[in-house]
Amino acid sequence: MGRLLPGRPRAERRALTSLAIASVLVGISWTWSATFFGGKKKSKDVPADEKARIISILGREVVDSRGNPTVEAELTTGFGTVRAVVPSGASTGIYEALELRDGGSRYQGQGVSKAVSNINRVIAPKLKGKDVRFQKDLDELMIFKLDGTENEWGHPKAKLGANAILAVSMAICRAGAEAFGLELFEYIGELKETSFEVENVDVQRAKHKKYKMPVPMMNVINGGRHAGNKLPMQEFMISPTGAKTFKEALQIGSEVYHSLKNVVVAKYGKSAAAVGDEGGFAPNIQENDEGLQALVDAIKEAGHTGKVKLAMDIAASEFYSHEDKTYNLGFKVDNPDPSLVKNKDQLMDFYKDIISRYPIVSIEDPFDQDDWEAYGQMVQDVGKDVQIVGDDLLVTNPKRIEYAKEHKAANALLLKVNQIGSISEAVTAYLDSHADGWGVMVSHRSGETEDTFIADLAVGLSTGQIKTGAPCRSERVAKYNQLLRIEEYLGRRAYYAGDGFRDS
Repeated sequence: MGRLLPGRPRAERRALTSLAIASVLVGISWTWSATFFGGKKKSKDVPADEKARIISILGREVVDSRGNPTVEAELTTGFGTVRAVVPSGASTGIYEALELRDGGSRYQGQGVSKAVSNINRVIAPKLKGKDVRFQKDLDELMIFKLDGTENEWGHPKAKLGANAILAVSMAICRAGAEAFGLELFEYIGELKETSFEVENVDVQRAKHKKYKMPVPMMNVINGGRHAGNKLPMQEFMISPTGAKTFKEALQIGSEVYHSLKNVVVAKYGKSAAAVGDEGGFAPNIQENDEGLQALVDAIKEAGHTGKVKLAMDIAASEFYSHEDKTYNLGFKVDNPDPSLVKNKDQLMDFYKDIISRYPIVSIEDPFDQDDWEAYGQMVQDVGKDVQIVGDDLLVTNPKRIEYAKEHKAANALLLKVNQIGSISEAVTAYLDSHADGWGVMVSHRSGETEDTFIADLAVGLSTGQIKTGAPCRSERVAKYNQLLRIEEYLGRRAYYAGDGFRDS
């Protein structure tokens, strides 16, 4: 079986597969770990239900792309060892599950030794001997019995930490794929198809069906909390919907990105080529129109006019005043012009204006995370042509998704696994959104790692769109490279979402 081993060319993978088959013939059974690290693991000749049981779980503290500590889980079964690393956000919604940090002086309070200890001392002993194929059961054991915290929106994981639970949940998912002999994206697809009913997982279906490759929403100009410039809005994205394949989409995105560098350096100087947390440029722009026009100019210079649409993440909660219910677009400027302070109606007019003048197809978090009424009005006014994405509004939380559906307050979900803290809850959030005809965009976080899990998640769930930064910085590019491998592996069974990216 040809495992997707990141970093290894197809010819080498075939050679490794042949070697594995030959080894079986001489009585040696090898199983190849499908983690992003790769590596070969010896497995014993025992029944699958025994090999799928957890032998050990180890938590450890590693660092993310911002140099902050994060949590890694290493899980071993009879099929081998897998690892998973969780990301971390900069602009976080107040309703996200709890990311447990240590406080104190170590790592300026950002250490995660408490979360790691919760894996090693609380979670690992209780999960040892459990079958990794029962993803939802193991997630619920961690969430309900070992953590047990609860609030009006569900389970915040405030005792053990969502970062501890998610790291283990992701590792369980990888190990479950190994147990079924599936690629990670194939296994996630089966979790979706069967709603976690392990007895209904169909390996042949997973191996023969077609898979949708996502449109990359590339954050190429950074503002807001992600950059040190004066731009209030957080992300200005390009979306290569006119490509025929994901491979072509990545090429188009890369070419526009390099043209954008020429555009911003010519206008703002060499310092404009500095990049933000997600690999996008951070020129010293204050006006949002300037950012949008720079994208249009770069698309034209790269020769891709008509093939690339625009998207934005406003992250409006970051500049919302609860006291006077206004949005301060000058929040990063000393003594801002009073005209930059807008009420929600004025901000709505701003959105309608830029939508009329630029090829914008997606706007994320246009209002404060509690302003359900404004979201509902925006969906009603522009939602037919533009997807209104809930990030801070929804925080990948099934209860908040249900509330938004009742109030028609969004038409797309931004799916971030660490907002909710387990794979089964994240897949449930997808299923709930998909059932109402919403779009779903799988997303990274600003503090990312080399883990490529979300690339497989986007393909497995057939979301049709993924947001994982600019084609720059290895923690971002790792996801794009994994998508290239998946598309190559699938061959004719892969099709690109293109203009149908909203059809999750």
